[in-house]
Amino acid sequence: MPTYKYKTTIKGKVQSGEIEAEDEQGALAKLKSRNIAVTRVKKKFESDFLSNKKPITERDIVIFTRQFSTMVDAGLPLVQCLEILGKQADNPSFGEVITKVKADIESGSNLSDAMRKHPKVFNSLYANLVEAGEAGGILDTILGRLANYIEKALALKKKVKSAMVYPGAIITVAVTVVAFLMVFVIPTFATMFSGGGAELPGPTALVMDISDFFRNQWYYILGGPVLFFILFKKVYATERGNIEIDRFALKLPVFGMLIRKVSTAKFSRTLGTLLASGVPLIEGMDICARTAGNKIVEIAILNSIEAIKEGETIAAPLARENVFPPMVIQMIDVGESAGALDAMLSKIADFYDEEVDTAVEGLTALLEPMLMVFLGIVVGFIVVAMYLPIFKMGETV
Repeated sequence: MPTYKYKTTIKGKVQSGEIEAEDEQGALAKLKSRNIAVTRVKKKFESDFLSNKKPITERDIVIFTRQFSTMVDAGLPLVQCLEILGKQADNPSFGEVITKVKADIESGSNLSDAMRKHPKVFNSLYANLVEAGEAGGILDTILGRLANYIEKALALKKKVKSAMVYPGAIITVAVTVVAFLMVFVIPTFATMFSGGGAELPGPTALVMDISDFFRNQWYYILGGPVLFFILFKKVYATERGNIEIDRFALKLPVFGMLIRKVSTAKFSRTLGTLLASGVPLIEGMDICARTAGNKIVEIAILNSIEAIKEGETIAAPLARENVFPPMVIQMIDVGESAGALDAMLSKIADFYDEEVDTAVEGLTALLEPMLMVFLGIVVGFIVVAMYLPIFKMGETV
């Protein structure tokens, strides 16, 4: 619950305090009920860095879910489980959230409703699955499925990040090497050639100009990427920009196929877990859309929901959207016809997890020689450009 800072005057002295409330009006109502006449109420903004709070990670949630499942399976009451987990949490911020969930349950709330008050920690998928587990009396089973789901989703995310680490490292080294040459090495050659009086070859003059730009207009080089990043975020924050950028990402060579496979694995895993836990299809599809991570995939799922509401099967509208591979559509169709859609979706997710592994390995294998060749060409061009005047002087002599 948000914290609000307020100021009040008591016996002619201005005093300040803090109070927790849903919103500003709620804070004013609470203060009024305590007969506190306030002069100012303002929401307290406190970043994790300034407050020394550790961010709550997916690993924290996985450990909590796994331990919670074991305790519930052992027959411990919910309040006792949450009290133990809150005290032993390695992350104090997460321990505080667990304690608040426990307090809400003690006040009469359901576990799912108490978790929905912390959407940044327990997302809609988590809360809906917990609600299904409470309704069906299989909370321990649901929590186990949730832990498995989060672990596999986290593993998938790590695979994609690992694919970006090596190219990023190579590009960083390349940029550093080129910058060093331009700022410290090329000026030495420029001083040597300036006394010759002869006209420099084209490649040498080009490298000299680039070196001057690096040394004299360095703020453009540093500010350009920052400006691009800011503009990118602003454009991506708009509805139209989000759609166009995500559509472009899906069409990228190599990377587009990887994004499509990741989206397929995520959609299949999420919907399969939801259906196996008793969440209705439409509600499950809606959660999949909101957690898709790509606007084009989200729109495709939302369009399919509307078609399903009108009586169509799941496979038919998904096929029309042309987002997921044909094999996935066929497997969904078979699973739906056989009444085993959740099991089929889990198989699809497992298959595409392996496909992502293969795609990441292929991407790394493809980018490594490409980046090395690029770096070699750039450095080689600079070296040749610097030695051309020397060769020319040798020919003259």
